[in-house]
Formats: sequence, structure tokens, C-alpha cells
Amino acid sequence: MSAKVYRIGQIVPSSNTTMETEIPAMLTARQAIEPERFTFHSSRMRMKKVVKEELAAMDAESDRCAVELSDARVDVLGYACLVAIMAMGHGYHRVSQARLAQHTANNGGAAPVVTSAGALVDALKVMKAKRVVVVAPYMKPLTELVVDYIRSEGFEVIDYRALEIPDNLDVARHDPRNLPGIVESMKYRDADAIVLSACVQMPSLSVVPMVEALTGKPVVTAAIATTYAMLRELDLKRIVPGAGALLSGAF
Repeated sequence: MSAKVYRIGQIVPSSNTTMETEIPAMLTARQAIEPERFTFHSSRMRMKKVVKEELAAMDAESDRCAVELSDARVDVLGYACLVAIMAMGHGYHRVSQARLAQHTANNGGAAPVVTSAGALVDALKVMKAKRVVVVAPYMKPLTELVVDYIRSEGFEVIDYRALEIPDNLDVARHDPRNLPGIVESMKYRDADAIVLSACVQMPSLSVVPMVEALTGKPVVTAAIATTYAMLRELDLKRIVPGAGALLSGAF
């Protein structure tokens, strides 16, 4: 009997190059220990500069993307821009997920939708984290919006770092090897968890095990949280080797 193949749909900012790298990397790594197989399908929303106006215009395109992906009868959709959702106001990830899922249903290809914003919030709840530190690539005003959104969901953000990279392509070029040193300079010792990348465009997967070893804290990223949420929606074991505490099998 052949293994079941799941189609993973991603709604991606046009300038994002990391989400289609890290999520397939995790689900492909999972294939070494679990029988399921995955294919990956994307639809793009225009965005180049990470500023509030471009983010709002981009979010308006997400409805079209959901319909396009449902044409391919994907099994789950991931909305791959955390800050676009969080910049739209508290709790918006619930509004977005419900609206986009309705579009897939109306198109005859009903599929659950997860957003990286909602996935990160849910991941911190799953991990029972109350106090967190956050690393984000955005300019300070947008980073503060993200921190405020996380706080509005009931978490204490005890420290955060805005790397202030305005161009989205440059976010993808940020060297993940810089992240352990950035975390070491933060007040992480009283945190329950470290959000190593509050952005699915900033690469971080390769250094998650290193930062966990360095700090002794569970580490999560927006991409790891999105992968967990997708596996949960597909009712599959939420386990990926080398992807940090959340996907270790402990949750």
C-alpha cells in the first residue's frame, strides 16, 4: 500500500523565498521517520517593502490566492506572512483563517487554513509558555505591533529585538548564524520560550538546535509553528527531527 500524499498550499508574499524552503525542508525531513508524503504548491501576493501600507494591500490579495490553491485541491493552506496579519489588528488571524477557508469551500475545494501569526500564538499556548523573548527582522514600529499582538493573546514579552531590515529580500539574506549571538545578548533567562524568528521570511531553522543547546530553553519560529499547525489540521503526528522542542514529539 502506497503512503498517502498530502498537498500543502502556501499563500506567500511575492518577495518571500524562505517559507518555500523551510516548510518543505521540515516536512521532507519528517518523511525519514513517518510514512506520509507531501507536495508543495504556492500562490503569491505582491509585496516588496515590509511597511504597513504594502502589507494591507498584500493581505487583500490573499482571497484570490486561497481560491487559486483550492483549484489544486490542496489539503491545507498556510498563510505565510506573520506581520501582515498582526498589523491588521488584534485577533485578525481568526478572521483571516475563517474567511480564506470559506473561499476554498465556496470553490468546491474546502480546506483548513492556518496563518503563521495564529500558528505562533497557538504554539506558545501548546508549549505552555507565559514569558517569551522575540527576535524579529522588521523595523521597530512593526516589531512593536507584533509584540503588542502577542501580548494581546495573553503572553508576557520580556524582551524583544527588532533587526530593522526594511527590504523583504534582505530579510531572507540575513545570516541565521547571527541569531545565537543576538539571543545571547537578550534577557532570555527568565523566559519560558524563545521566538527565534517572528517572521517566516527570516531564515532560522538551521540554528534552532544550537540556540536550544546554548540557552537551555525551548525555541520556536513562525515557520516551525506553521508546520506544527499544518500537521495538526491534517491529523498527522506533529514530529519533525531537528526542528526544535515543538516538533520533538513532546507536544
